[in-house]
Amino acid sequence: MFKQIKIKYFFILICVFFNFFTNAQNIQEKEKPETITRILFIFDASQSMFGEWQSDVKINIARELLSDLLDSLQNIKNIELALRVYGHQYDFRVKQNCNDTKLEVPFAKNNVIKIKNKLKSIVPKGTTPIARSLEMAGSDFPPCSNCRNIIILITDGIEECDGDPCAISAALQKGGIVLQPFIIGIGKNFEDAFDCVGKYFDASEEKAFRESLNIVISQTLNPTTLHVNLLDINKNPTETNVNMTFYDNYSGLIKYNFIHTLNSKGNPDMLTVDPLLNYDIVVHTIPPVGIDSVVLTPGKHNIVGIDAPQGYLKLKFESSGSIIKNLPCIVRENDKTETMNVQYFDQLEKYITGIYDLEILCLPRLIIENVEIKQSHTTDVIIHVPGIANIYTNNNGYGSIYIESKDKLKWIYNLRDNLNTESLVLQPGNYKVVFRTKHSYRSFYTVEKSFTIKSGMTTNVKMY
Repeated sequence: MFKQIKIKYFFILICVFFNFFTNAQNIQEKEKPETITRILFIFDASQSMFGEWQSDVKINIARELLSDLLDSLQNIKNIELALRVYGHQYDFRVKQNCNDTKLEVPFAKNNVIKIKNKLKSIVPKGTTPIARSLEMAGSDFPPCSNCRNIIILITDGIEECDGDPCAISAALQKGGIVLQPFIIGIGKNFEDAFDCVGKYFDASEEKAFRESLNIVISQTLNPTTLHVNLLDINKNPTETNVNMTFYDNYSGLIKYNFIHTLNSKGNPDMLTVDPLLNYDIVVHTIPPVGIDSVVLTPGKHNIVGIDAPQGYLKLKFESSGSIIKNLPCIVRENDKTETMNVQYFDQLEKYITGIYDLEILCLPRLIIENVEIKQSHTTDVIIHVPGIANIYTNNNGYGSIYIESKDKLKWIYNLRDNLNTESLVLQPGNYKVVFRTKHSYRSFYTVEKSFTIKSGMTTNVKMY
């Protein structure tokens, strides 16, 4: 009976542990919320949209084709739409109004019918305040942490007020408010005027307008995948397990962080990224490597290769069981002064292959130059175990430590004038302490004492 109870509780414990482990893993691997694509259509309703264009007037053709497109977006998941119109409130023949722009349908789910109905009621009247419309569009997107904001501008003309659409577009993109806008020019090629604003599509003909709308939506919504090959010295994609930061090449803003992963077959993990941006990718190896201006093909699988050959550096003491703990070492690229990393002894660290200089932070400093890191190889740097000197003074005072060599003293350290005891990590050798208390007002009371540091030993030096 007792044995059955023990077995029963054993299985209960196993189940509890399994559930805890599973829940912890699920929490750790919880997926990020799905990205919502928000598309703001900025629609030209200036007086020139009453102009004849192939089968009808421009306003009717634009209205009909945009409505057809909206129908195709009706059932797409994770999409929100909005409509801003300009040139439809004030008659330009009475007075040009450069503030004639309005958000007619705010962002919401399932609002295709609202947008189509609003398009039917619009009557072209006024001027073409494109810059002002773009500027106001910046506030049309409510705050959202998992949204990508897209503007599609449909126009049959260029800026007619004093605004600068290029400057406004640049500010919106660099502020991370919107991605690069799309501009569809109706009836005439306005590429020279809009090239700096965003990605321009020439819809000089009615057929081209429909095609442009479809291309824009395809590039906006079709998933684009990427895998990054981190290449070793032999150009094989074997390097992994390091963070990669994707920056928007235009704005400089951080868009993604991915820790590179290889699957069981040795292939890089598939990444889903926004195809409407060009990227600067920084791989946070030591030192970092990367690639700039990566252009992706929307709706396709893209492959990027980055040279990241790496090996290992291990800092070790000559004998085990050292009394020295956490001895740091500055690692620099060969012949450079900038600190690249601080590595501690008995720590294994990975570096890009190459030549490095080390500065070990014992006293005096130990400099080791031209340390080579090779592909997939561990380079061991081994030093004698330093010793420890405990310096005791009976009063605060002024003093310094020197290394004795051939009847010469070489300064290595100033004692702290507010401490009575200091412990210093010193290389094996002969040293001298020179000291005077604060309360001794004559140089005559200077005290000096020589001592020897042996590898792995502690030496107590009393200055009284």
